[in-house]
Amino acid sequence: MIDRAAQEALKPLLAQLAARLLKRGCSADGLTWLGFGLGLCAAALIAVHQPLLALPVMLLSRLCDGLDGALARLTQPTDRGAFLDITLDFLFYASIPLGFAVADPAANALPAAVLLAAFIGTGSSFLAFAVLAAKRGITSAARPAKGFFYLGGLTEAGETLLVFCAMCLWPAGFAPLAWAFAALCAVTLVGRLRAGWRELGGQGH
Repeated sequence: MIDRAAQEALKPLLAQLAARLLKRGCSADGLTWLGFGLGLCAAALIAVHQPLLALPVMLLSRLCDGLDGALARLTQPTDRGAFLDITLDFLFYASIPLGFAVADPAANALPAAVLLAAFIGTGSSFLAFAVLAAKRGITSAARPAKGFFYLGGLTEAGETLLVFCAMCLWPAGFAPLAWAFAALCAVTLVGRLRAGWRELGGQGH
């Protein structure tokens, strides 16, 4: 929901940073891998009860995630890069609740499992529509700039990152935050199912 506004606000800064990185020989795929590695480090820090240390590492990971696309646009965006980016993004999003579950299984395992199930719902609807939209040649300039066209919702990358930050700052509140965000993910899923059914013509299998 906030992704488009955030991307527009950060676009000039990311473009400047990406231009500097390009001059130093950095690649978009390299930044994607770096961001993913930092994300896993953040999850590992959470698992060993260091959520405050995990927070800046996680934010740096997401900075790399923004910079890889900006750098790709300065060179030549590729389908391979888009595939790598979205695959590693989804693994990162799964790793943070897993880290909290490992840190305190008794309190966090069930809400983490429900949140991960909710992520499967939003992620599958996201990717399924993207595949069929590409098949039909559906595009929209109103959507955030990505390697493919997709449906938005209440719980996109920006909202997810904000909730992850709140979890790191208030680790004892992981369970209520996870339950609440899982409910918002369910709302997003229902909205995407309705919108996807409508935009794809309401046709059956």
